[in-house]
Amino acid sequence: MDAPLAPHTPLLVWLTPSLIAVLLYGLGQGFVKKWIGEVAPARFCLYFIVARALFFIPYWALSDHPSLLAPDGHKFLALGVFAYLLDGTGWILYFESIIAGPITIVGTLSAAYPALVVVFARIFLDEQLSALQYGAVVVVITGCIGLSYSPANGDARIIGRRWIPLSFGALVCWASAQTIVKYTYGLPEASTENMALASLMGGALTLGTFGLIKGRAGVHSMHAWTRALVPMLMMAGGDLGVLIASRFGPISIVTPLTGAYPVVTLVFAAIVLKERISRLQWGCLAAIIGGICLLPSS
Repeated sequence: MDAPLAPHTPLLVWLTPSLIAVLLYGLGQGFVKKWIGEVAPARFCLYFIVARALFFIPYWALSDHPSLLAPDGHKFLALGVFAYLLDGTGWILYFESIIAGPITIVGTLSAAYPALVVVFARIFLDEQLSALQYGAVVVVITGCIGLSYSPANGDARIIGRRWIPLSFGALVCWASAQTIVKYTYGLPEASTENMALASLMGGALTLGTFGLIKGRAGVHSMHAWTRALVPMLMMAGGDLGVLIASRFGPISIVTPLTGAYPVVTLVFAAIVLKERISRLQWGCLAAIIGGICLLPSS
């Protein structure tokens, strides 16, 4: 397959939505961290689909886009939904792996999935970066892994080795989803509006189902809705930014770049949550910012 990216695509067309996604993801994760004690993780999944619907349905309905009723539209929608079925499945596997395994390892592994995207993009999409860009990708991914690392808790209980296939399954699902999305954007009838609809459908079938099964029980108060919906709206806005950036930019750069949102979360945690930031985390933050500055270079 040839990479669908046109070499003359203006830098800001994909870099701007990528940076907006980093900001929204980082703030969203920060508020989730602040309120996670008040809202169950599965409930966040349920509210996340509601937030996506609030964002994506108006975006799709109010914009011009190719018809999905045409034969080519069917192919685009099928591949798009399949990609986000994989993405949602990856999140479910990730949640289950956190329950079954050590967060020290699981969290670190989850931060490494952009590396697999770069490999998949090179093999299946024939995306090629400069040596400097590959170096910047390595710096950003390594920094994200460092930020995701948390010291081992001696009281943590590990239930068997079930978390190992779950964690690696999540990595493969996420990387495959990003690669398929980029490939699907190469179809003649590609549009971000229709991809947004596919994202909503795939997420509803996976995360929505997971949220209904495990997060429906209990009282759905206005307080819980507010605590969950605000960060989920930010995450949904970040998703829209990634959809736009993935269409116009090289996925080998867009994925590591948008995956660097822990930088924003770290700053949020330091300022709002008053958390102590270690020297390792500050060093990782500096490395990520330096790597981000080099990513768009030719």
